[in-house]
Amino acid sequence: MPLTDLVAPNAILPALKVNNKKQVLHELAARAATLTGQNERAIFEILMQREKLGSTAVGNGIAIPHGKMANLTRLFGLFARLDRPVDFEALDGQPVDLIFLLLAPEGAGADHLKALARVARLLRDSNVAHKLRASRDAEALYAVLAMPSASAA
Repeated sequence: MPLTDLVAPNAILPALKVNNKKQVLHELAARAATLTGQNERAIFEILMQREKLGSTAVGNGIAIPHGKMANLTRLFGLFARLDRPVDFEALDGQPVDLIFLLLAPEGAGADHLKALARVARLLRDSNVAHKLRASRDAEALYAVLAMPSASAA
């Protein structure tokens, strides 16, 4: 299933230059705030609170920071490929270079969990991850995310 209902072409960061996890979350919050009209500080705080519960790195260089926001009206996704990997305190110890930020309305419940599962399933596909790492610009990255999972494999 493509992720085009979660992420728009303008929500792709092809070569984010950051040095650590906190900086990653700060940059993602800034971009998400611009695209959603939400408060940047509020987004950042929600992401930091979630990370305190445990890293959102899922292994193999992939992280899915996420959170719920009271004022959000629909699910919002943002994808970033880091210029170089950073430590995200992943269980497998690998640094992260592919990040999918997911924000959901506070009442999203099951939709939020389904979206998280879809993102995780797609990014854990080694062929998809390879294509994302090989893509250099936003259009190419979006094309990979827009592929149905069957044809991405």
